[in-house]
Amino acid sequence: MKVHVQSVNFNADKSLIEFIEKKVGSLEKFYDKIVDAEVFLKVQQTSEKENKTVDVKLNISGNDFVVKKQCKTFEEGAMLAVDSLKRKLKQIKEKVRTK
Repeated sequence: MKVHVQSVNFNADKSLIEFIEKKVGSLEKFYDKIVDAEVFLKVQQTSEKENKTVDVKLNISGNDFVVKKQCKTFEEGAMLAVDSLKRKLKQIKEKVRTK
């Protein structure tokens, strides 16, 4: 699976990109029909501590899933987004199995 990482309004360092690619890439274990994934990293210009937004869009044949998380760090946001997508992919797999 190809993972596209885009950072908006800042330059992401290599270790952050590798971390996100590894986490999002692990979703393939749960559902094998994933075409690719797009990850958008954004920094909101606010005084709040939770100003980092992670959007993950999974392109699956027939469907697209988008998860948006806002946290203190991009790593935390990526982990929460991947956990949400894991649950969603497991639900889809169960639905397909019961048909």
